[in-house]
Amino acid sequence: MSNLLKVASSPHVRAKDDTRRIMFYVLLALMPTTIFGIYNFGFRALLLIIECVATCVMSEYLFECAIGKKSTITDLSAAVTGLLLALNLPVTLPMWQAVLGSVFAIVVVKMLFGGLGQNFMNPALGGRVFLLISFATTMTNFTYDGVSAATPLATLKAGGSVNTLDMLIGRTGGTIGETSALFIIIGAIILILLGVIDLVIPGIYLLTFVVFIVLFSGHGFDTSYIVAHLCGGGLMLGAFFMATDYVTSPITPLGKVIYAICLGVLTGLFRIFGNSAEGVSYAIIFSNLLVPLIERVTVPRAFGITKEKKPKEVEG
Repeated sequence: MSNLLKVASSPHVRAKDDTRRIMFYVLLALMPTTIFGIYNFGFRALLLIIECVATCVMSEYLFECAIGKKSTITDLSAAVTGLLLALNLPVTLPMWQAVLGSVFAIVVVKMLFGGLGQNFMNPALGGRVFLLISFATTMTNFTYDGVSAATPLATLKAGGSVNTLDMLIGRTGGTIGETSALFIIIGAIILILLGVIDLVIPGIYLLTFVVFIVLFSGHGFDTSYIVAHLCGGGLMLGAFFMATDYVTSPITPLGKVIYAICLGVLTGLFRIFGNSAEGVSYAIIFSNLLVPLIERVTVPRAFGITKEKKPKEVEG
């Protein structure tokens, strides 16, 4: 069938971008954050990144070999999953736990549901949340300059003060790829300029989150508090690189708006009222699960299709 000519009605859409090219663009956009993470946390960060990427690629290859399916590792999606997972891990995480999270992300979240295009949540975040639930102690052990310390968001939640400039540049503790909002934004600009993403989902997500914390945090319109929340944790990384995932985000215009609002509200709920100082991973995963319902109620009606009218009852 693949060799036969395909006949379809217009319009005919042709684009030069395929999955491999898009994934390459994402890898390219993640390079500023990745390089800074290695510079910030040292050689072990590089080892953790290489391990996660290699494990994800190998897991996908071995799984497809086991079920007799054509290999898809050349589309670079497994490499993107491995890199995103690594950037969401603390540099002190034991290597074997990183391997376990990578295998879970690819095999359980992605491949068991049919592979790329069929996964119901972002695989990298699925792997991260699996590790958070299974190994909470090691997943929340953050260091900076060799010293274990609370993350800026944890300090903020405890009522302390933080240096927002340090958070913007990346002179703080946290996961490998979340510390510098500046380098994440540089990567996001690359994605936007290359046409991989637009500002609808991340823009509405961040705006909704800001409105939520202004209304419910008890700090009002405190710019330092707002900037600290925007720069802290995985908010920027999640908003631009994971919430915009083609597979797990809506394709309808109204659906994107609803999805982004859900992201902002859930992130605010988890950060302000939850026990943890962070909440981006859980917010994105919960919103991923809502996408089928969101698309069902927001899909436009096909031209010429009308609602079926109920027949009027004849009074006897």
